[in-house]
Amino acid sequence: MATYPLSEAYVDGDVLSAADVNGTNEAINDLALATINAQTGITYTLALTDVAKIVTLSNASAITLTVPAESSVAWPAGTTIVLVALGAGTVTVTAGGGVTINSADSAVEIGAQYGAATLVKYGTDTWLLFGNLA
Repeated sequence: MATYPLSEAYVDGDVLSAADVNGTNEAINDLALATINAQTGITYTLALTDVAKIVTLSNASAITLTVPAESSVAWPAGTTIVLVALGAGTVTVTAGGGVTINSADSAVEIGAQYGAATLVKYGTDTWLLFGNLA
């Protein structure tokens, strides 16, 4: 494991310089803010455009969020998507055909309004779901 002096800022093991702050070095990309995809319906199927985004789900009724298979969406390895339940409706994360979602105690519902969960793709059609789950 690398160690770094406390007097310098590091991003992915690289010294963060003035050039990084001015946007002329790729390390600044690591500091980018996630964009939000606001969903208000009762169903939503994730899309490639959701990679590295925060998907908010807001409805008074129950919401079903589906993770589609790689045969329909070319998910990059390590895809991470944050889910946030803004509405009162329960958000249930479901697996599309051929998809496996692993979570502690097999929980797939975001636990409460304003709760959040994260999906991480770690294998072919295999995802980890963790966070405020019920």
